[in-house]
Amino acid sequence: MVRLLEKYRKEVVPALKAEFKYKNIMQVPKIEKIVVNVSTSEALTEPKILDAAQKEIASITGQRPVITKAKKSIAGFKLREGQKLGVAVTLRREKMYEFMDRLINIALPRVRDFRGVSPKAFDGRGNYTIGLKEQIVFPEINFDKVDKPRGMNITIVTSAKTDAEGRALLAKMGIPFRQ
Repeated sequence: MVRLLEKYRKEVVPALKAEFKYKNIMQVPKIEKIVVNVSTSEALTEPKILDAAQKEIASITGQRPVITKAKKSIAGFKLREGQKLGVAVTLRREKMYEFMDRLINIALPRVRDFRGVSPKAFDGRGNYTIGLKEQIVFPEINFDKVDKPRGMNITIVTSAKTDAEGRALLAKMGIPFRQ
């Protein structure tokens, strides 16, 4: 069994049940999915950049990413509808917990000048988004083969109804929030 899933079942569920006084174990919030998204504006001019981003995200997550396309045309950005812009991966179940474990214990401590993640990045429904500026904080990425540092958004989607429940869930799972 995945280490973080075991921690969730044995430690986090009883703690959240006591803290928020849930009557049923099914009321306790859980992590539903993690979405990793990389968007590159340079992909409009050079399609090879998108292939490199796709390979890097595949090595980080262990799952092949889907290519995202523009929904609308924006003349100011020289963007046409349907052009390839970035890559995204949705992780669920065991892969999600393995990725979150690596994010918390390996990648976030390797971020330069890391003092914790912002506690304000919740969306009002218990979902949390972390923005990373470089993909090289993950040990799967070979530093010599990186052509350009690329940022990524990591969205953790929870079943929590409020931000307080989501924050308590993620804090007990081990995400280091800034004080």
